[in-house]
Amino acid sequence: MNTISRSAFVQLSNLSDQDLLAHLQLAAQAECRATAQLVALLIELDSRRLYLGEGFPSLFAYCTDALHLSESAAYNRIEVTRAARRFPIILDGLATGELTLASVKLLAPHLTPDNHRGVLARARHKGKREVELIVAALHPRPDVPSVIRKLPAPRQATLAAARSEDPVESPAAAMRTPRPAEITPLTPERYKVQFTVSYETHDKLRRAQDLLRHTVPNGDPAVIFDRALTLLLTQLERSKTGATERQRRTGPGTSSRPSAASRHVPAATQRIVWQRDGGRCAFTGPQGRCPSTTFLEYHHVVPFAAGGETSAKNLELRCRAHNQYEAEKYFGPLQVPLVREERAVFGAIGKSFRNEFDLQGQLIRAAGSKRRGGISSDTSPTDLALTPG
Repeated sequence: MNTISRSAFVQLSNLSDQDLLAHLQLAAQAECRATAQLVALLIELDSRRLYLGEGFPSLFAYCTDALHLSESAAYNRIEVTRAARRFPIILDGLATGELTLASVKLLAPHLTPDNHRGVLARARHKGKREVELIVAALHPRPDVPSVIRKLPAPRQATLAAARSEDPVESPAAAMRTPRPAEITPLTPERYKVQFTVSYETHDKLRRAQDLLRHTVPNGDPAVIFDRALTLLLTQLERSKTGATERQRRTGPGTSSRPSAASRHVPAATQRIVWQRDGGRCAFTGPQGRCPSTTFLEYHHVVPFAAGGETSAKNLELRCRAHNQYEAEKYFGPLQVPLVREERAVFGAIGKSFRNEFDLQGQLIRAAGSKRRGGISSDTSPTDLALTPG
């Protein structure tokens, strides 16, 4: 790192929080303008075919070898360049940050002189998933057939097994980089879902198909997948949000009463808090409310360590990041490591889990003994995840 870079980092470290945020906004705006300027220059370069005179056979080669862009960066910018040459309004969207290279690249094949203004307006400040839905509406595709097939064994593992005289793992058990699951909208209402499962998961699917032949004669995996998700969601909503078809009566002596002696959140209280906060982190900053709907935890507004009761009035949903942020904001950095509960075995909370949960509460109360009122670092029971294999 050169001297200029070091001095720049020193200056940044001296900025206040508000100045840092302001500088970051200016830098992001400058990057958007620079991206639009680069695309405009590439349009002119491509129209003059100057890359040929510079000794490159294509615009792609010029971008990667002369401008030193990565292959993916060069490809994305060239796709956007070709689209912006046809519809210059794209440059304005890139310069203001209303459009991104990724969104324009997805939309480019479907833009026409008649629809481009409306389509680009719908894509303003939209993420990839939302733009994919726009594309699906512009170019709906038919449903794909349900397919179950065995993946071929890795070639290297197969050759190694054939040449080795010693017992080796089966090719199916060989190390392989799994492909990420693919979820692609075919139309705004229909999706293609593709993923790889283990032998055990495949066996479960076959058994489910056999048991459901009376109601699902063709054994369609999409129908079974939908039924399995419905059951899983019912189970998760019961354990995470306290959802139930029959609600218990509450009154004196019931477990749903506000408690200052226990961190346990009764199911009735979970239901109230979850429905009130809409299953979303309730932290609100200067830019608005946090959009996270994952890793949610029940958070004591007035800390449990400061005498805050476990009641719907004193509880709010927080994503894990904001829960920890508010804990550090109130307690400060803990000198002792915070002990979080271990991931519990499904369906049971063992003695070790309870002990560690109690220890966490002791550490938090010790850290907060010098202050009262504010934020807590509560954590909810562990999340459940459904993963194939």
